[in-house]
Amino acid sequence: MPKDQFTVEIQQLEGFRFVVHFPQGELLTDEPAPLGTGSGPHAAELLAAAVANCLSASLLFCLNKAHVVSEPLSAQAHGRVERNANGHLRITGIDVTLVAPEANTRCLNLFESYCTVTESVRAGIPVTVSVTDKDGRILHKGSGHT
Repeated sequence: MPKDQFTVEIQQLEGFRFVVHFPQGELLTDEPAPLGTGSGPHAAELLAAAVANCLSASLLFCLNKAHVVSEPLSAQAHGRVERNANGHLRITGIDVTLVAPEANTRCLNLFESYCTVTESVRAGIPVTVSVTDKDGRILHKGSGHT
């Protein structure tokens, strides 16, 4: 398969429990109660995780290229879900905070634009990004758009 394509397969196990098959392994997903049992992450959590993971990898890539040795990065993603005009639940925003004990200005100004997932999601869902040091001091506050 070309590098610019990917496939994942999903199979229902029982109720709202599914197994997602990736080339590298499997992941169990489940909806929270009352639909499911909450025995795995649900789709909205996976989306937030994908955004935070992509941002973390993008920042780490830049820091490595800039030879900035840093303690391990960490990130937290907070999703917001609200009902739309039709009463359907929708993700209305994802706020991501990355903790980077060390960073440089060039990387902080570049990393968001190289994150494929975040920039794709931003086409329909607002995503805010901030980077702090380990003491919580804000190093970068993203613009929230491309």
